[in-house]
Amino acid sequence: MIQMGANVGRLVFGATAIAFGLITLAWHEFNGHLLLDMWSAPGGLLFVYAVAAAQIFGGVAIQFRRLAKSGAVTLGVVYLFFTLLWIPQIAATPQIFDPWGNFFEEFTLVVGAGFVYASASAQLKPATVIRVGCVLLGVCALSFAIYQAVHPHYTAGLVPAWLPPNQMFWVMATTIAFALAAVALLLNRAALLAARLMTLMIVLFGLLVWVPLLISDPQKHSNWDEIAENFAIAGAAWIFADLLGKYRSAKINAA
Repeated sequence: MIQMGANVGRLVFGATAIAFGLITLAWHEFNGHLLLDMWSAPGGLLFVYAVAAAQIFGGVAIQFRRLAKSGAVTLGVVYLFFTLLWIPQIAATPQIFDPWGNFFEEFTLVVGAGFVYASASAQLKPATVIRVGCVLLGVCALSFAIYQAVHPHYTAGLVPAWLPPNQMFWVMATTIAFALAAVALLLNRAALLAARLMTLMIVLFGLLVWVPLLISDPQKHSNWDEIAENFAIAGAAWIFADLLGKYRSAKINAA
């Protein structure tokens, strides 16, 4: 078992789950999905409260050893539900990458919940957790690289104009970085370094892009969704980097 301990990534992942729950209560939406549009009142309102409660419970529960598995399963179910909502759009327009990109962004949250569960489970073999985790996180990183390659001008518009040398440079740099991280994870070569650097890049993206946008326009709902998702993805990658680091340390100590 990879022992569960103090983990900043888990704290970040849990905090974003709580934030998603509060956003759901405030605006009856999750990551752009208008919940009352899917379920008409009064059943829709009950569904909103259930989704919000599940996210808040999960975000709190994963911080405690005895409740971590239950919290992880709760978050995994919620995130998987919203991930699967993108499948009809993918089926309707498989040649367009946007719904694929949205699918994998939300699937990363499912993967993050899985990492929390794995860290709290004594039944799962660490080597299997690491190998499966490398593949899942690697596929998600690859989707991020493809999305930025397909929509370079959208990503460039998010990069602060004051950041030298220019916005398009950072689009190309981060796209290449995501692609390299994906290769490293999928091949399980320098995977720990890749996971840590990808985590750092996503955290910096949140601090440099979404925090200023949120401060400048707090009334815009999508800014709250985007910053929560950004740090949720960072938290998922962070949790896996810590799992991988503990696994490598355990192997060295056992040798």
